[in-house]
Amino acid sequence: MEANKTVIVGMSGGVDSSVCAALLKEQGYNVIGLFMKNWEEEDENGVCQASKEFADVVKVCEKLDIPYYSVEFVKEYRENVFSHFVEEYRNGYTPNPDILCNREIKFKVFFEKAMELGADYLATGHYCQRVDTEEGTYLVKGLDNNKDQTYFLYTMKEEILKKVLFPLGHLQKSEVREIAKKYDLATKAKKDSTGICFIGERNFKNFLSQYIHIKPGEFQTLDGTVVGQHDGMAYYTIGQRKGLGLGGQGEPWFVVDKNVEQNVVVVERGEEHPALYASELWANELSFVEKDFLSKLKNSLPFECTAKIRYRQKDQRCKIVSVEEDRLHVVFDEPQRGIALRQSIVLYQQLGEHSVCLGGGMIQKRGASLYEDGLSLNEVK
Repeated sequence: MEANKTVIVGMSGGVDSSVCAALLKEQGYNVIGLFMKNWEEEDENGVCQASKEFADVVKVCEKLDIPYYSVEFVKEYRENVFSHFVEEYRNGYTPNPDILCNREIKFKVFFEKAMELGADYLATGHYCQRVDTEEGTYLVKGLDNNKDQTYFLYTMKEEILKKVLFPLGHLQKSEVREIAKKYDLATKAKKDSTGICFIGERNFKNFLSQYIHIKPGEFQTLDGTVVGQHDGMAYYTIGQRKGLGLGGQGEPWFVVDKNVEQNVVVVERGEEHPALYASELWANELSFVEKDFLSKLKNSLPFECTAKIRYRQKDQRCKIVSVEEDRLHVVFDEPQRGIALRQSIVLYQQLGEHSVCLGGGMIQKRGASLYEDGLSLNEVK
């Protein structure tokens, strides 16, 4: 521990950030709780979620006897996160606002505010680790594989990472709950938040229809056969099974593609349908933790690593076979199911005992599916 260092903890009103503050105080840091208000709207029951969360922050900080403040980034959030979220859905994609929120809010304007207030470090309750070596500072997976959140943090830069603490990175979620009980924190039994932060528990379709003109269209099979009507392209993503409303005898239906121009959602029967699988993709809007990683990468092709194309996916072995100015071509050892455009691919490399998050990008294009190649999954394994 560094004596007399001031740490501002991003307090969300949840158990993770509460325990984060408790641990840092226990370690002897000068801890300040800072709540970030990003969304200003009541839900369907007339409840302002931000006010409820801040009330829990107050209880925790008073229990821990640490000062607390609130800052507002409603304007920045709407302009830099929510507007992109809406635009992506309007264009037929399924966005991930958590990644944008971390890049544009938590580790940009919120980080800048913490430094402006005189903090030596910003700390958050993310399940990941920062590892400092002679070669550099690395973003490393959290010990709890089920909670690791590096996928959402791949856009963080090394110079920011050096001033961030992740006190929960070496803990299991169950241990965090026990620490919250030990300190008798108001959030000790609070459920983990799920879904999109500004939507809360409300009906997603109703919420989205306030911002996007939803146009119903057709469900079609790959050969163009109409098998039903969809409620609006924005409500469906590649690989989806639930909520299609398609019945009939046979295996369940799955979304295998989307034709935005024709407002058609393409479906086929079977969880292992070859149209769901492809072995390569191209990604752009690249972002790497290490400043000079891209130039090093260009001199190391083909570059072997692992990758995730969605949160909670197990690491998949792959090779980066070419690099342009802002585009990667990635080929996987095994075909990947449900590659969705505009989702993020996040890259990892094992360095000693640590699984290091290198960075990633947005999936711009997927390769031909096994169906298009005329292959079955069994033929390529």
